[in-house]
Amino acid sequence: MARGNITKRGATSWRLKYEAGNPDPVTGKRQTRYVTFRGTKKAAQAELTRRLAEVDTGTAVEPSRLTVAEYLRGWLGVGEGLAPKTLERYRQLAERQIIPHLGAISLQKLRPAQIFTWHASLSATGLAARTIGHAHRVLHRGLARATSLEFVPRNVAHAVPPPKIEATEIAILSAAEIADVLVKLHDHLLYPIADLALGTGMRRGELCGLAWGALDLDNATVRVERSLEETAAGLRFKPPKSRHGRRTISLPSSVVEVVRAHRRHQAEQRLALGAGRPGADDLVFTLSDGSPYPPDKLSRDWGNVVRDRKLPRVTFHALRHSHASALIAAGLDIVTVSRRLGHGSPAITLNVYAHKFASKETAAADAIEAAMGAGAKSPV
Repeated sequence: MARGNITKRGATSWRLKYEAGNPDPVTGKRQTRYVTFRGTKKAAQAELTRRLAEVDTGTAVEPSRLTVAEYLRGWLGVGEGLAPKTLERYRQLAERQIIPHLGAISLQKLRPAQIFTWHASLSATGLAARTIGHAHRVLHRGLARATSLEFVPRNVAHAVPPPKIEATEIAILSAAEIADVLVKLHDHLLYPIADLALGTGMRRGELCGLAWGALDLDNATVRVERSLEETAAGLRFKPPKSRHGRRTISLPSSVVEVVRAHRRHQAEQRLALGAGRPGADDLVFTLSDGSPYPPDKLSRDWGNVVRDRKLPRVTFHALRHSHASALIAAGLDIVTVSRRLGHGSPAITLNVYAHKFASKETAAADAIEAAMGAGAKSPV
């Protein structure tokens, strides 16, 4: 059995020392490896345990012989604290976009020129610049870990930026369309969740993970405390990504009435099934059998109702954008909009909705022009 130890080198830096198999057959010396690891002590111990297991099972690979494919699969096999949905997406990008092009290259021989050629090859297939950017970020993150473990001296993906993404107008509902959509949906099962989405700007997963206990209809507020995530392994509840995602949102009075009506309807259904009235932990939006509403199914159901009722062709996520745009049009400042949406910082909100704020600048210029014109006509 292989053995090793960890030694603290800095605040978040550790040296991993371990035996890398049997002694050298020529010199008789032990094959000892030293690796610098950055992270918590628990994470360092887990990394050492993983490496020792590879040595014991004979699956350890000499760093100089490690290919990009072998490294990425090993890294993503561990997961390294990635959320299940993120890990699932990373693996898809690695297998579909990275490994077919760069997988056979030795990790230590990967160069910036090959990254550049890889981008060009993906572009030539017609792959969207946004998807190429996502794949590049997976490779960049993986190489960042390889650098910290001293498999490679530098992150070559850092030297070549991914293709620039052309700014596109976000498809949203206008104020008139919002009213029209709600009228056309009034008798549909998706009406309550669409109404709450438009009234709060909550994300799809946040709506699907919403429990009745998070709603205070008397004070017209909703607390966003978790989200329902869908992966190949199934559904799971997860907390917000950051403290900004955990927030309390005020509700328009019309939305409160829609939610109250939805609660009465749900209570009637549950009583008919012998399930009793919905409790604080019960979900606000469920399937007909009371089970959680998978976010991907919600998107598909929304697409169907858009087609069947001839609604404006926007995604369910566009309801969140429509909410934000309505706030901006009403003159709310960026900080308020950002907090309501649960963004990590106002800079994120500005990046997404910069074109909307730019249109407000035109109105500002018109307002000051009117003021200056009035002043010019006033007697001195």
